[in-house]
Amino acid sequence: MNRRATAHRLHHYHYRWTDRGRLIEAPKARLRALQRRLLTEILGPIPVHPAAHGFVPGRSAHTIAATHTAQPVVVRIDLLAFFTHIPATRVHGLFRTAGYPEPVAHTLTGLCATRNPPAGLRRAPTDPPERAERLAALRTGHLRQGAPTSPALANLSGYRLDRRLTGLADALEITYSRYADDLGFSGDLTPRRIHDLIADVTDIARDEGFRVHPAKTRVRGRADRQLLAGLVVNHHPAAPRDEYDRLRVILRNAARTGLAAQNRNGHPDFAQYLIGRVTWVGHHHPARAAKLATLLAHALAAP
Repeated sequence: MNRRATAHRLHHYHYRWTDRGRLIEAPKARLRALQRRLLTEILGPIPVHPAAHGFVPGRSAHTIAATHTAQPVVVRIDLLAFFTHIPATRVHGLFRTAGYPEPVAHTLTGLCATRNPPAGLRRAPTDPPERAERLAALRTGHLRQGAPTSPALANLSGYRLDRRLTGLADALEITYSRYADDLGFSGDLTPRRIHDLIADVTDIARDEGFRVHPAKTRVRGRADRQLLAGLVVNHHPAAPRDEYDRLRVILRNAARTGLAAQNRNGHPDFAQYLIGRVTWVGHHHPARAAKLATLLAHALAAP
């Protein structure tokens, strides 16, 4: 019904294309509230694979980064359109495996998956990678990016992928972990073993219904900046220096000109956004945290 309805008021979602060619499918208020309840009462108690770090209580970008710190080689592999490539049939199978009878599993799947109306797809950017494949997946039942239930369902859907990639890493005597669509491998790897690793990961991902994004694969040695889940992991997990420098400039300017003048991206609560960025960049880095906290206090006190 969501796909067939022509009037936006009859849709259950707000649709927005990002500059990177991703479609954000944000559920409207009533559906979002229901999905949050499903996340808390149904999906939250189901355990995920130990290799999954994204959107898992007690795990974070910092916990995945810590598992790959100070390694000779770090390999980062990205999955293309991660949520979109999880079909409604797989979501239905998850609920059935969790013990729900078919009618209940069918209803829960309908609340957590969607098909996009044609009008929204016609507004898709013309230059994202694999555009035709992405649009084809959006036309069929899939997990939507922007729903509270999607990250938990994506982690559960990736359980077999995580299990197989963990087995591959164990065979190579290296470390594997995943943060959403970022696959991280690290250890003592020769060029030949790196080539074989990427080929094997590509095959396993395809076999599990996912696609590797070759243009985003990164191989970094100790002499390079090793980046994983947005953090540099060469010595200890830390936000990149350029991110720290940009945040300092914003805070200093905000202290002089006010918060509104620096809110160039239109954040609805720019003060809370800055507090979050300071917490992120200063995490486990006392010197940075102290400097940023001082600058933040001046910025928040500005007229």
